[in-house]
Amino acid sequence: MLTPSEELAEMDRLIHEPARLALTTALMADADADFVFLQTLTGLTKGNLSSHLHKLEQAGVVTLTKTGAGRAARTWVSLTSQGHEAVRGHWQRLEGLRNLAEGGLDARDPGPSG
Repeated sequence: MLTPSEELAEMDRLIHEPARLALTTALMADADADFVFLQTLTGLTKGNLSSHLHKLEQAGVVTLTKTGAGRAARTWVSLTSQGHEAVRGHWQRLEGLRNLAEGGLDARDPGPSG
């Protein structure tokens, strides 16, 4: 079993970055989302959101689909099957880390009766 420090060192930094974790978690809840929705949800600038999405796309975590043209153009974002697995696994690792940390605290802290 890994220690909390070892678990932290094993985190997927691509997904764990706060903006990307928010994006990928939102996409776990919805099949796909458009760029404007994700921008509103995260509060990121267009350029920053584009940069994060590009990194996720390059890693095979999301796919980007452009529809329409001109003023009606929209960019849709969805998780790939690899992305679903990565995000699900990341949340499981975070939950395990939380449980490990709480267990470690419980083991050292006998509480008020101790």
